[in-house]
Amino acid sequence: MAQEGEPRPGRRPRAPSTRPYHAPLQEREDRLDWVLLGKAAVMGVVEGLTEFLPVSSTGHLILAGALLNFNDERGKLFEIVIQSAAILAVVWEYRARIGHVLTHAHTDAKARRLLLNVAIAFVPLALLGLAFGSALKARLFNAPTVATTFILGGFVILWAERRDHRVRVAEVDDMTALDALKVGIAQAFALIPGTSRSGATIIGGMLFGLSRRAATEFTFFLAIPTLAIAGLYSLWKERALLVGGDLGMWTVGMLASFVSAFFCVRWLLRYVSSHSFVPFAWYRIAFGVVVLATAWSGVVQWTD
Repeated sequence: MAQEGEPRPGRRPRAPSTRPYHAPLQEREDRLDWVLLGKAAVMGVVEGLTEFLPVSSTGHLILAGALLNFNDERGKLFEIVIQSAAILAVVWEYRARIGHVLTHAHTDAKARRLLLNVAIAFVPLALLGLAFGSALKARLFNAPTVATTFILGGFVILWAERRDHRVRVAEVDDMTALDALKVGIAQAFALIPGTSRSGATIIGGMLFGLSRRAATEFTFFLAIPTLAIAGLYSLWKERALLVGGDLGMWTVGMLASFVSAFFCVRWLLRYVSSHSFVPFAWYRIAFGVVVLATAWSGVVQWTD
């Protein structure tokens, strides 16, 4: 009897195969999963670093998604998910303040005023988003539009910073309902991709007499209901795309978004105490020019 590994009697030894080796399907899927998780991590970091800076997180996600080929329907749903993690970073940073406001609103006038102001500021974006959000997404969510808005927004920031900034409201608690409404109207410009929600509210707040810190902190508080409600609404609309197989991708993206947003929020609060937003303006302009130049020259094929 032939020993194991020896050719059986009467049979010719099998010649080594010259066909190229193809990994089993599961192995290839595992490799693709690692690539997908890597893209999820990059997108999460982009979201976390840009959500609260005046540079437009939506614009950066559109461009990053185009470069990474991560801009299909699942990719757009993923963007909604990682935004929620950025919100959690703000909630964690201000957990004591938020807890006090929610538990003492019935007895603390300042707490009630903050809740009311956030609600008032939320309304303009909510109404305009319901009315025009779908149309704007269909027509403006593309690289050339984002790049153009980057540039225009940069010049707006430069103009705002060169104006005489007279502080009328030093702290968030000093804001009136009219102040909140004005900031809310400014936030509505963020429906145009590349504008920057945080940039519109911070710069708008400063133009309306808020201090840098007051405008920045109110932007953080306003982000909580704005992004949370918008995210839940979008998840409900796109619920058919929810699949359990995306859980790993979501987990990686949310973790990357939360960590990067947490450090970004802390850094920004320190930064605004002694710096202007001029560097962000020049960044927006330079980045927008690069995107337009690469699009027109064909160096980068930006996809919608």
